[in-house]
Amino acid sequence: MLDAAVEKKPSLIGRMFRSLRLPLNDPFAVLGLLIYAVFVLTAIFADQIAPYDPTEILYTPDYNLAADLRPGEDGYILGTTSLGRDIFSQIVHGSRSALLIGITAAFMVALIGSIVGLVSGYFRGWVDMILMRLADIAFGIPFLPFVIVLAAFLEPSIWNVVIAMALVLWRDTARVIRSQVLTLRSRGYVDAARVAGSSDMKIILRHIAPNILPLSFLYGSIAIGWAILTEASISFLGFGDPQSISWGYMLQDAFASQALAKQAYYWFVPPGICIILVVSAGFFITRGYENILFPKLGR
Repeated sequence: MLDAAVEKKPSLIGRMFRSLRLPLNDPFAVLGLLIYAVFVLTAIFADQIAPYDPTEILYTPDYNLAADLRPGEDGYILGTTSLGRDIFSQIVHGSRSALLIGITAAFMVALIGSIVGLVSGYFRGWVDMILMRLADIAFGIPFLPFVIVLAAFLEPSIWNVVIAMALVLWRDTARVIRSQVLTLRSRGYVDAARVAGSSDMKIILRHIAPNILPLSFLYGSIAIGWAILTEASISFLGFGDPQSISWGYMLQDAFASQALAKQAYYWFVPPGICIILVVSAGFFITRGYENILFPKLGR
């Protein structure tokens, strides 16, 4: 009987995958996942979907500069910019920059915040005091000005946003996970593992980490939207990478070319809608994970 029970006990990898189960029972979460899937596929097949190079200056069949063409004119789906660049191609290729920044920044925020929260909540004492004082310092740093200063000192790059988020926004994830670990470390199965002679590292990895993974994933999905929104803000203010086509770059280019005064809504509305959709998708997914983490909320 005991051998059968041991055989049925799920492995560490299995428990982690079970902790990260997708919230498919929530319609908002499913909608968020579908939005992400569309943009991920767009980013992967951008070269096949986009009819032109996003930085190429195009010309009409009679060899005139294809500048300020309206949607549908000469076959351009969303028209062209004032420099004759295809807007639809920029939208498609901009999804690559958005997802690259969003996923990388989210991974860094979730990873650093989870490690800090695990170590701080489990060991407590002076370790907890030092790590939480660092979190207090991070909370005192205004995020957007910090990114602007970082971009001013470093070479303009999309990675400035990733570095800034990794240095500052781990604080929220760490605080929440620390509070969760403080409750988990006092559970009966953790005490039993400690009495059985399990090391601190084994207890953290086997008994505590799988239970906080949904929280890490939740804050990671929020960080994706924050990263994309931050990159758009930085690019709009002129601190983005001029060599990288992103939705924020498109908004800045449209603003500098007075697209609103020209009523060229086809230029700046599509990238704005894309940003809204991706940011909203992250919050839709967090709604589903709230029901997994806090099932009493749905009653």
